[in-house]
Amino acid sequence: MTDRPSEAAQSGRLAGKTALVTGAASGLGLAIATRFVREGARVLLTDRDAAAVCDRADALGMPFAHHDVTLEADWTEAINAAEQAWGGLHILVNNAGICIPGTIEETDLAAWRRTHAVNLDAVYLGCHIALPLIARSTAAQGERGSILNISSISAMVAGANMASYNSSKAAVRHLSKSVALHCAKQGYAVTCNSLHPTFIDTPLIDGLAGGVEREAMLAKLARQVPVGRVGKPDDVAWAAVYLCSDEAQFVTGAELVIDGGMSAQ
Repeated sequence: MTDRPSEAAQSGRLAGKTALVTGAASGLGLAIATRFVREGARVLLTDRDAAAVCDRADALGMPFAHHDVTLEADWTEAINAAEQAWGGLHILVNNAGICIPGTIEETDLAAWRRTHAVNLDAVYLGCHIALPLIARSTAAQGERGSILNISSISAMVAGANMASYNSSKAAVRHLSKSVALHCAKQGYAVTCNSLHPTFIDTPLIDGLAGGVEREAMLAKLARQVPVGRVGKPDDVAWAAVYLCSDEAQFVTGAELVIDGGMSAQ
């Protein structure tokens, strides 16, 4: 859970907006959903872990949905739930993701397909199914809408042991640009951008431990980051607030790198 912000930080930057955040039971999804709520948004939290997302949503006073992001039917139900709850949708955050380390020789077809199903196919499904509702909602209400896809610094900086992860996240980067251009050409008041974090202290990086104690793993990862630490979930959540707010209405098809200087080397 993220640190509680000061009252001054709760500025209502997302007041009046409705959002759907996937993978919201933990990690970046929970941090983004929490920060959105504190900035005035109404948020539907979704996750395949129904019990966990129910608890997190209850704590925020928000609705939730059980949601396997690889299933088209689950996406349809989630988008319908948002429309039924609020009559529309302004923001979609495609956050759910997995990481299965492995070189190209080590990665079998099942791992490759699973990684792309969660990290890429789900982003396609979210954009494909949610965009019509976001476009209608923003047009009817005179609002602006946003799609935010959580990619990774791995979309830009490859690793020998991250074949499927690199591939899936790089594809999300360019898919986001395609969606942004489509929205612009259609005249939708909807932006689409991607976030590219490096190592963030969430359960997702536990798979990188390789039998090493977690604190030792975090210290090892921090040595790769110029600012000397791994990221905090709120480092990403605040960026999400900006890109989904009206402050960023002229920002689309862009990627925001959150990597403590790694890609600057």
